[in-house]
Amino acid sequence: MADRSISLEAGAARVEIAPDVGGALASFRWRGRELLRPTPDTARIARDVRKFGCYPLVPYSNRIADAALHTREGTIYDLMRNFGDHPHAIHGVGWQRPWSVATRAPTKVLLTMEHRPDGETAQAWPFAFRAAQSFSLDTRSANATLTLTLQIENTDTRAFPFGLGWHPFFPRDSETQLGFSADGVWRTDSTGLPTRHDAVPDVWRFDPPRTIAAPLDNVFTGWPGRASIVWLQRALELTIEAEPTCNFLVVYIPRGQDYFAVEPVTHMTDAFNRYARGARGTGTRLIGPAQTHCATMRLVASLIS
Repeated sequence: MADRSISLEAGAARVEIAPDVGGALASFRWRGRELLRPTPDTARIARDVRKFGCYPLVPYSNRIADAALHTREGTIYDLMRNFGDHPHAIHGVGWQRPWSVATRAPTKVLLTMEHRPDGETAQAWPFAFRAAQSFSLDTRSANATLTLTLQIENTDTRAFPFGLGWHPFFPRDSETQLGFSADGVWRTDSTGLPTRHDAVPDVWRFDPPRTIAAPLDNVFTGWPGRASIVWLQRALELTIEAEPTCNFLVVYIPRGQDYFAVEPVTHMTDAFNRYARGARGTGTRLIGPAQTHCATMRLVASLIS
């Protein structure tokens, strides 16, 4: 299959998008500096979306326990285990599907993706929906801003739970600093499912910003929608800004790797099943037939002295 990657350019900024590979971001570069984890050529050739710089999370983020979606009415939908031998369904549908290019301009692009639950695709997600994601690049100020908007439209005859978010990866070195505030964090079991909600312990606290150290793969609650990443060695800062609808933040810091992820999302891990059991504060939303919902994230790059 021919490479259909798209480039956006504005001033000293350049963005590369791969519609065929989950509508993923392959790169975001400004003044010769990489802002996302670089996508290796091997991943581009293999179309391995997990190794790209950022991909969309729709119609949910993170894990659905045991790949089984429960509803408050007592219905159980068996989902596809879509993450190797992982026991849960993870990250939704959008990141594993090709997207179509709806409109394109030098600094903007709109992608769309349609999901119809026919045959085997029903196990990916049992409800029909249409998704759209837009990318807009702006360098009219002293900074470079990449704005991403993700939208879902219910094209089914039934209401269903949904969530939105992004999974951006960032380069990491020994001096990389992360900063954000939150009012709590979910502890998890060995498979990444939440077990207990706690106040943020000191070892996981990034307010004020500090150098990344301990491994982490947890969802933080009460996130006000702003996080910062500082690369001191490159005199570079990236601010992540999200709308209030994304008041959960997943932070993934793998041990011994040169990258990490900071993921603005609209709900906690396994939110829908917890909601079905009557839990509150999960971030679960229901979307009715013909309704739409969207979320926006901005990545703002600036130089530091």
